[in-house]
Amino acid sequence: MRRMTVLSLGEAIVEIVRLKLNTPHDKIGEYVGPFASGAPTIFIDAAAKFGASSRLIGYVGDDKFGNLILKQLERDSVSTSFLKRLPGYTTGTAFVSYFSNGSREFVFHLRHSAAGQLGPKDILEKMIEDSDLLHIMGVTIQINEKCRAACYKAVRLARKFDVKISFDPNIRRELLDVSASLKAFHPVLKQAQFILPSISEATAIAGKADPEDASKILLRNGAQVVAIKMGKKGSLVAGPNMIATVPAFRVKEADPTGAGDVFDAAFLVSLLSGKTLRDSALFANAAGALKVMRIGPTSGPLRKEVERFLSRKSSNIN
Repeated sequence: MRRMTVLSLGEAIVEIVRLKLNTPHDKIGEYVGPFASGAPTIFIDAAAKFGASSRLIGYVGDDKFGNLILKQLERDSVSTSFLKRLPGYTTGTAFVSYFSNGSREFVFHLRHSAAGQLGPKDILEKMIEDSDLLHIMGVTIQINEKCRAACYKAVRLARKFDVKISFDPNIRRELLDVSASLKAFHPVLKQAQFILPSISEATAIAGKADPEDASKILLRNGAQVVAIKMGKKGSLVAGPNMIATVPAFRVKEADPTGAGDVFDAAFLVSLLSGKTLRDSALFANAAGALKVMRIGPTSGPLRKEVERFLSRKSSNIN
């Protein structure tokens, strides 16, 4: 049986994280890292761990941060044939600080890094035609006009070749304000069959605070499946004939960054492998729970680890 081929595009960067809570970036303090990161990178790394043939289109700098990312992805069986080094540019970076109220504070070096040079010229028909699923991250759309145009071209080609499209809004206010982001997302939102927002993103897009109401609007607007990530409350999944809330697992959190991207990969790989919406959401909740227990954005679990966790922890849910 042929392995599912999953493609994403966008930022391959390193992430450097505050060691202690409640330390803003304008205060002297310790950081830990670097870790391979970037929403599309975390997603595609996780998809490979869940058994998909995974590819990422993008750029890293011709530097040691670029080396770190390429080694990480190759070690995790992601194809890097479309991820190129770009001489003259540095690898993108994100500095992250966590706060005890659950919020995060980012400082990005993206627009003028190697990651920000991705454009429509880098999106070739063959890349899209050979894929089963194209996954777009909203943060890539928010970087700059070139990256936005690359995403739009990829979506047009996916529609041309009947490739499924998934979209995670992944709003980053540090890159673009919410109203401008929503406008920029529109060409992707109206084409994506699978939409995977956080609860706050679902509210921003649909104008409804209740996740069930928001999911109904997204379905009415053309999505086939909606999966809303609700943190400790689990996830809500909706399709044409069902809506279900799937509870979260109780775990000790070490590093939440990347959990949503791992959820996306777990949910989509499971669903497109033939599992039900509810079972796919349960698998994705477990994958996200395992991720938050580990330091580093691309430290997500293998499929067998998620399956083992589910077999042992099925009663340990919120």
